[in-house]
Amino acid sequence: MPPSRTSRSVVAIGGVRVGVAVGVLVVLGWTYARSVQRGSVNSFDFFGYFTNQTALWSAIVLGATGILLLLDRLVPAWLILARGVAVACLVVVGVVYNGFVPGTGSAPPWVSAVLHIALPLYAVLDWAFVRDHPSLPWRSLWLVLPYPLLWLVVVLVRGQTDGWVPYGFLLPSRGFGALVLTSLGLLAMLLAAATAVWALSRLRVATTADRR
Repeated sequence: MPPSRTSRSVVAIGGVRVGVAVGVLVVLGWTYARSVQRGSVNSFDFFGYFTNQTALWSAIVLGATGILLLLDRLVPAWLILARGVAVACLVVVGVVYNGFVPGTGSAPPWVSAVLHIALPLYAVLDWAFVRDHPSLPWRSLWLVLPYPLLWLVVVLVRGQTDGWVPYGFLLPSRGFGALVLTSLGLLAMLLAAATAVWALSRLRVATTADRR
């Protein structure tokens, strides 16, 4: 018996997720290798960028959910929550880069377009319209904070010690008050993004991957 239309669609969705995950990993790997060849790479600095960390994490989460779809397995609750957090972080990546610091950084323009535009856009659309996840409980919204908070603390400590920060708006020279306001603003933006992502999980858009 030939596979049903539903099965083919689920396989297609899973295949796209795996393809996106592999593509993001290739982009990150190529960018890192390019920096090594130029002799300007420090692994701790390269993966100190919130963009690179979030892209790596999102690729792993997307790839894992895609593989589970291909295997016709249920996605565990913890992985769904991790994906929701990743989508919220990607929204912040997209908004901050495109709205506040466009065109900055040393990566080629196409790499920035992939990581700051294409990946966040795909993640939001996939989350909103592919119903392979339940509604996220509002009581779990706080789980969006630990990873960005830890990243922010490490960056601020590094800025005060070895002087390296990934983004100019976190430079120690801006002063303590400005850094506090910037940090609070970033966390407020993150909570707003997470609220939108949690709300999107409640959309009832029928798809062929519903409740997988």
